[in-house]
Amino acid sequence: MKILGTTKLLGVIGDPVKHSFSPIMHNAAIAELGVDYVYLAFPVAAAALKTALDGFWAIDLQGFSITIPHKQAIMAHLEAIAPEAELVGAVNTVWRTATGWQGTNTDVAGFVAHLQALEQDWSNVTPVILGNGGAARAVVVGCHQLGCPQIHVLGRDPEKLAQFSESWQNTPLAGKVQTHLWGDRQRLIPQAQLLINATPIGMFPQVDASPVSDELMANLPPGAIAYDLIYTPSPTQFLKQAQTQGAHIIDGSEMLVQQGAIALEKWLGQPVPVDTMRQALLNHLAR
Repeated sequence: MKILGTTKLLGVIGDPVKHSFSPIMHNAAIAELGVDYVYLAFPVAAAALKTALDGFWAIDLQGFSITIPHKQAIMAHLEAIAPEAELVGAVNTVWRTATGWQGTNTDVAGFVAHLQALEQDWSNVTPVILGNGGAARAVVVGCHQLGCPQIHVLGRDPEKLAQFSESWQNTPLAGKVQTHLWGDRQRLIPQAQLLINATPIGMFPQVDASPVSDELMANLPPGAIAYDLIYTPSPTQFLKQAQTQGAHIIDGSEMLVQQGAIALEKWLGQPVPVDTMRQALLNHLAR
C-alpha cells in the first residue's frame, strides 16, 4: 500500500486509541482492494473533540470510527444520525457529506451478523444479556432487530439499571426490555437460548474470571448460543464454560470485524473483503 499525495484519509478517534485494532483490519482490506486510502488512529481528548472535527473537515478526512469516550458526545456535532444510533444512544461511525458529518452505529449490525447466518427462529428465542453498559445497548437493539419477543438485561447497580430501563420508554422497545438485578441469573439462565456477556468480566488480564459460575452455566438450556463481546482472550472463561454445556459459542472478534467491515463499505462505497479483515485481526491477536 503506497501513501501518495492523492491518498484519502480515514481513521479512528478515541482517548486512548493506541490499543485499537481497527487500523490493522482496515488497512489489510484497503491493501487488498488497491484503493487510494489509508486508515490511521487519532488520539483526541474529550475537550478537543470539536477542534478535531473542524480539523478533519479542513483536511478532507472522509470518515472515521469512534471509541471511548466520544460515542455519545459526537452526536451533538452531527448533521444527521441513523435511527439505530438514536436508539442505542451512541455513534461509532461517521462519514462526510456535502452538508456535514453524518453518523450511525455499526455495532448493532456487527453484533447480529453472525447470528443472522444461523438457522434460527428468533421469534422463539429469549436473550439474556449480562451487563447494562454501552455495549449492552447495541446488543438490545440487535436482539430487537432479530425479532426476539422479550429481552432480559441483568445489572449489578440498581440505580444504573433503573436508568437503563427508563431509557427505552418512548421507543419501539418500550415494554420489550426487562431489567433484573444480578441475583436473578439463577432464574434466567435456564431459559436463555441466547446468553450474552456484555460486561468486561473475563477480559485480559483477568482471564480466569467469568460473570457466571460453573454451577449456573450448567443450567444453560440445550442448543443455546453463548456470545461474549470480549475478544481477548479467545475463548474466554465464559465461553469455555458454555462450550462444556454444548452451546454454540461466538467471541467478540466477529462483532469487531463485522462492524468494521460495514463502516468501511460505507466509506468506500463498495464491498470489502471481510475474510481478509478477520484474518488480519486473528493473526495480530495470535502474536
